[in-house]
Amino acid sequence: MAGLLSGLSRFGLGSLENMDLYETPGEDDKKAAEAKPALPAFHEQDFLFNKSHTCPICDKEFKVKTVKVGRVRLIGSDMDLRPKYEHMDTLKYDVILCPRCGYAALSRYFKFLTLPQAKFIKEKISVNFRPRDEDKREIYTYDEALERYKLALANAIVKMAKPSEKAYICLKTAWLLRGKGEHLDKEEEGYADKKKKIDEEEKEFLKSALDGFLTARQSESFPMCGMDESTVDYVIAVTAMKFEQYDVAAKLIGGVITSPNANARMKDRARTLRDQIMKQIKMKNASGNGGQG
Repeated sequence: MAGLLSGLSRFGLGSLENMDLYETPGEDDKKAAEAKPALPAFHEQDFLFNKSHTCPICDKEFKVKTVKVGRVRLIGSDMDLRPKYEHMDTLKYDVILCPRCGYAALSRYFKFLTLPQAKFIKEKISVNFRPRDEDKREIYTYDEALERYKLALANAIVKMAKPSEKAYICLKTAWLLRGKGEHLDKEEEGYADKKKKIDEEEKEFLKSALDGFLTARQSESFPMCGMDESTVDYVIAVTAMKFEQYDVAAKLIGGVITSPNANARMKDRARTLRDQIMKQIKMKNASGNGGQG
């Protein structure tokens, strides 16, 4: 009886004519079948491109690393809305810095300057700034990104930006520091000291963000930094809770929960935060009562 594969010799495959149809796989075959397909390797530079900008201070055209829209996937966020993306920290790329004159700002503010603001930057930033070569690096390290954020904050102070802009830079700098802390090698010598220093710096920026947003809330209109009133109040409440300003946190979060303009997701976040605020207040009161006893 001819085999099922007889005739393959016409194609030069005669050696395959006698293969068993339901051959029991050997150990190597089993391992190959069970092996999962290798996931493609992703590198941070794969999600970036060089975008051209013209500086509103010195008119120089330059390029900066920019995240490709739609290429990175949001996988979650911290309680204070710090976004987390798969494969990279996009926060590292939100400051635009002119390498010639030193003007730096968050991307949403870079183009918008008044004539007096431009004058202040030229007089207090540009005259002292050491020009840099065109950026040839593939990615920014956390330390390089932090330098850019601090330059943006210095520019904001010099140009007398609104409190909300300065507060937003401080908030995003705090988020960036948090990311830096998360990416430290725990096995590296001196990890504990490095992490403590980063945490302290993050706390300092968060406190400045809180102070700035509280000021902005009294003097500016919404939307603020691209956020509506409920979102701003929520961020303030989260940050106020971290500094044990529970009266501020509870008042603002109560407003978010009852606001007709807050969406369902924001209200869910607000309820979760309210429960945590109440829990922390009870723990603090219990600790205080215990100390008195």
